[in-house]
Amino acid sequence: MTLLRALPLIALLASCASGPQAAAPQDDRIKAQEDVIYGRVEGSALLADLAFPAGDGPFPAIISIHGGRWVGGHRKDTSSIKPREWAELGFFAMTIDYRLARATPAPACYVDLLCAIRYVRAHAAQYRIDPNRIFLIGQSAGGQMASLLATLGDGPWKKAGGWPEQSHEIRAVISVCAPYDLTTLDWGKLWTPIGGDAEAARKEASPMFYVKATSKPILILHSDDDKSVPIKQAVDMAEALQKAGARHKFLHYTDKGHMQIVDYVIRESVAFIKEVAP
Repeated sequence: MTLLRALPLIALLASCASGPQAAAPQDDRIKAQEDVIYGRVEGSALLADLAFPAGDGPFPAIISIHGGRWVGGHRKDTSSIKPREWAELGFFAMTIDYRLARATPAPACYVDLLCAIRYVRAHAAQYRIDPNRIFLIGQSAGGQMASLLATLGDGPWKKAGGWPEQSHEIRAVISVCAPYDLTTLDWGKLWTPIGGDAEAARKEASPMFYVKATSKPILILHSDDDKSVPIKQAVDMAEALQKAGARHKFLHYTDKGHMQIVDYVIRESVAFIKEVAP
């Protein structure tokens, strides 16, 4: 037998000798889903990625709102959580896309966040979620929207996207390097409705103006060297919460810049959640 003819036989024997190839290990403890439609607005699908533990629950839920000044960003970038990572910590975790302001002006993005909360509440039994422990985590513009729900609540806008029978009730909010007064923010002008008084709309969307004793608990994380959102925004918000007697925690850093959802943010967020909802 020539070497050329022997090569296929040698390859076959080598394959048999080594046995079947091992399949990549699967973590059966975590279930993950991508491109989940959490709502539909005028025929357009609102998408989310989610993950949750494979157990009986009930599990706390966390919904992540990305940054990007309402005009950019997406659910898979570094301003969002990684759902599987949070599922491994025992959460139902969901990260959402929302309508961006250059295509669909504000407050569409906030209306979509409200829809996401209703979706979670409507599917609590399916995903074994504890509806009394739903949390929001938002970075930058996402933090503004999360904080707006914690202070203003539903607001004057009509429900859209689905699940109208559900409420927007949440337990607490984690707000990472967010603005709280859009009227004094240089990029606050990006929050511009189609019609009406734009300045009044920015005030209406500013969590600072709705702080009260009954505001939902808020964890504020901000750094002195944030080049996107001045530290004064966080300092003023923390002072307003303190004055109102609202439950909050302010983690004031000096050198973290415009923070993304990184390890220390996750650690502090989980610790805060355990404090407010043990």
